[in-house]
Amino acid sequence: MAIKGRIHSFESFGTVDGPGIRFVVFMQGCPLRCIYCHNRDTWDVSGGREYTVDEVMEQVKKYLTYMRSSGGGITVTGGEPTLQAGFVAELFKRCREMDIHTALDTSGFAAVEKVKELLEYTDLILLDIKHAVDEKHKEITGVSNELIKKFALYASEKGIPIWIRHVLVPGYTDSEEDLRLAGEFIKQLKTVEKVEVLPYHNMGEYKWEKLGQEYKLKGVRSPTAEEVNRAVKILEGKQ
Repeated sequence: MAIKGRIHSFESFGTVDGPGIRFVVFMQGCPLRCIYCHNRDTWDVSGGREYTVDEVMEQVKKYLTYMRSSGGGITVTGGEPTLQAGFVAELFKRCREMDIHTALDTSGFAAVEKVKELLEYTDLILLDIKHAVDEKHKEITGVSNELIKKFALYASEKGIPIWIRHVLVPGYTDSEEDLRLAGEFIKQLKTVEKVEVLPYHNMGEYKWEKLGQEYKLKGVRSPTAEEVNRAVKILEGKQ
């Protein structure tokens, strides 16, 4: 029987989740409970719709010309795609056979032994570093960052290119000390090609309200461009 994955949605012309034009697959289900999550509707593991790898590839093939001409490919995000590592591994394996670049957008919250096959077919990891301090990580995500650190170090040892992402939330993830600690961890990773700081925004707040959930960051401002640039320099060890 063909393996199936539970998918929330697709985006056909993504330009911010890896190089070039990307076909983006949003997987359903997430073990983290990030207080600033803008995809709150992807948390429920029973939500979305089931697809086979063949069905997803039929969608991907429609955009091959655009992806290849721009140096793009497929990006699988979420939710948390490693929750369905077997399905994503099969999808990436099929992409590898067709010479389609694969990117995994993940929090890294996954036991290494469960994602080894998936990482064999992953060309790029977009790794979302939530917080370097474990207790603060638990406060904003509900989970420890220990698995994430092990995942990142393993991916680095495997030689997989990594783009670091960090959401800058004023009052939560923007202190100089915490950013320096995150930068020290990033230095341990041998394959980091880029560090991106994503400014917090509240555009996903309506999803929380629609689900009848309290949005804890109501009223928190977005960081300024100057604050974002400062954070990048600190994470890169340049300030």
